[in-house]
Amino acid sequence: MIRVALVDDQMLVRSGIRGLLDLTPDIRVVAEAADGAEAAAVLARVAADVLLLDVRMPHCGGIELLRRAQGGLPPTILLTTFDDDDALFDGMRAGARGFLLKDISLERLADGIRSVAAGGTLFRPALTERTRAAYEKTAAPAALTVGAPLTSRETEILALMAAGFNNAEIANALGPSEGTIKNHVSSILAKLGVRDRVRAVLRGLELGHI
Repeated sequence: MIRVALVDDQMLVRSGIRGLLDLTPDIRVVAEAADGAEAAAVLARVAADVLLLDVRMPHCGGIELLRRAQGGLPPTILLTTFDDDDALFDGMRAGARGFLLKDISLERLADGIRSVAAGGTLFRPALTERTRAAYEKTAAPAALTVGAPLTSRETEILALMAAGFNNAEIANALGPSEGTIKNHVSSILAKLGVRDRVRAVLRGLELGHI
């Protein structure tokens, strides 16, 4: 069972999302909060596998909570009413693992939660040219210094990582064993000089691989 913590300042939104997820066989909302400050207190008491976090809330919004926590939160999917590239950009920088619009289907929401719980990312629907341009504009030149170039297969795998695929799903899509994909991912992280998949996606944006 995937345990979800849900943070949104609108009670009706929380109730609606909780009701939808109750229809899935493997996902349950185990904690709720109305803003980031309340969420921090709740998450100190309740274990969650995935955090669904509203971007804009009074007192403490989702991105502010991510920045304050500095990696201390469960894998986080940001939720927003608008296709907001600035929010995506800031959320990725703050450590979010995914980004979804609130008007998505139950199937898409459930698949996104499962993907992030399994270690994937969920950025592809919002990886627009404006986001890439913003990243290129703000990235420091020194950050673009990396090791050996990625192979064509590694670039392909990096794109699938950005799309939210975990290692098993990438193996199914491309053909090699999951162990081979794991080795490719390790090589990608080493070449890009990063320590996890989210930072690999960010660096891939900086370098134009995605």
